[in-house]
Amino acid sequence: MAKRKMERFAEVDAAPNVIQHVQVSADIDDHFLKGKWNEEYFKNDLPIVLELGCGKGEYTLGLAQRFIDKNFLGLDIKGARIWKGSKTALEKNLTNVAFIRTTVDRIEKLFGKNEVDEIWITFPDPQPQKPKERKRLTCPQFINKYKNTLKEGGIIHLKTDNKPFYEYTLEVIKQEKYELLIATDNLYNEKEKLDLPEGLLEIKTFYESMFTAKGFNICYLKFRI
Repeated sequence: MAKRKMERFAEVDAAPNVIQHVQVSADIDDHFLKGKWNEEYFKNDLPIVLELGCGKGEYTLGLAQRFIDKNFLGLDIKGARIWKGSKTALEKNLTNVAFIRTTVDRIEKLFGKNEVDEIWITFPDPQPQKPKERKRLTCPQFINKYKNTLKEGGIIHLKTDNKPFYEYTLEVIKQEKYELLIATDNLYNEKEKLDLPEGLLEIKTFYESMFTAKGFNICYLKFRI
């Protein structure tokens, strides 16, 4: 198992569609692609969409295959997870998708102001204990970081099976006076009433497939900041 993991780390290091930003330093440098992702990496002017905590990249890949008129970047700190998404993207010759090995709190080091169009947060750790609130990916501190990279009127999507986390995020949206576009605590039961792009609900993460198979409700939020 350890040997296989090391082999995957080596493949991730060599993969042309994986960007590493994991240096350990009290003063972390901006990535050289900051503000230049379209110009120097994707070499087009298509909208950029991020998935935070992308895991093995199922959702990032699904979006990239479904919406070829956008560029997609999946962020995760675990190289062994990103390995799978990177390998699949190369096998399918997907040129509108890449992966970044980093932590979400470094987002401002990776993207310039007004560089990102949308952010997806899919089944994050809800960090239910009150002392860990600042680690929730929809807490005000994190959203302020997203705000510094999103274009004016940028969109954030949240999918979660954790209703308290969903309700917490609703409260943050209300307190910060963001524009709530869609809110449902039972996505698949109410999908006919929602204005969603065709085929979007066919894309699922590993965890979402597992949760829905067990009959769990999936909560979904879409808001503008």
